[in-house]
Amino acid sequence: MTENNTQWYASWFDTPYYHILYKDRNHNEAQVFMDNLTNYLNVPEDGKILDLACGKGRHSVYLNTLGYNVTGVDLSENSIAFAKQFENENLHFEVHDMCKPFNQQFDAVFNLFTSFGYFEDEAANLSTIKAIQADLNEFGFGVIDFMNSDFVINNLVPEDTKTVEGIEFQLKRYVKNGYLFKDISFEDNGETFEFQERVKVLNLKDFESLFEKADVHLLDVFGDYKLRKFDKNSSERLVMIFK
Repeated sequence: MTENNTQWYASWFDTPYYHILYKDRNHNEAQVFMDNLTNYLNVPEDGKILDLACGKGRHSVYLNTLGYNVTGVDLSENSIAFAKQFENENLHFEVHDMCKPFNQQFDAVFNLFTSFGYFEDEAANLSTIKAIQADLNEFGFGVIDFMNSDFVINNLVPEDTKTVEGIEFQLKRYVKNGYLFKDISFEDNGETFEFQERVKVLNLKDFESLFEKADVHLLDVFGDYKLRKFDKNSSERLVMIFK
């Protein structure tokens, strides 16, 4: 049995199985979100965008096709190695820890699709927000797109099975000690694998408190990728714009 619980996100996100399990994530929805977001923020025509926790870079690549100068960063070396094939003079990828400033100035810094709240050390959440602010130019905006924890917990599916590329993933979801856990187990080539995802259950009040501590100003809150009004009971997402 293969298990690795040290910095779970570093080991799980670096496996090919992570990308297999989530391969059917909706590209169109993500692209609509990027269109809406960049229009709403009025990012300048050849503006600079930092995509924090970019994974294999698909949103960075799409943002680049819209004419932006994009830098995608992620802790996963495998993901960045994959993304580098898409690089051009206005699209770059680097391995980087989002708790630390990237030390460049951007028109927008995006942290998308619940890529926040993974850390063992909760101080890292505050460090990340401070790092985003440090990387914004005078007119820049930060964006954190998180799950709406209230909605997710009220609609939690405790167990299900998903078969992708002939691999049957057994998924279990539960809330414990302020974290949302997903236990993932499967077999491949006669070997049993077990991984666990965990993300801090943060709601709007928690983020407001973090923003206050970071001396960051929350400007807008949306509840989905069409940028409709946030409702804590019915919105699927928590999209926060700040500077």
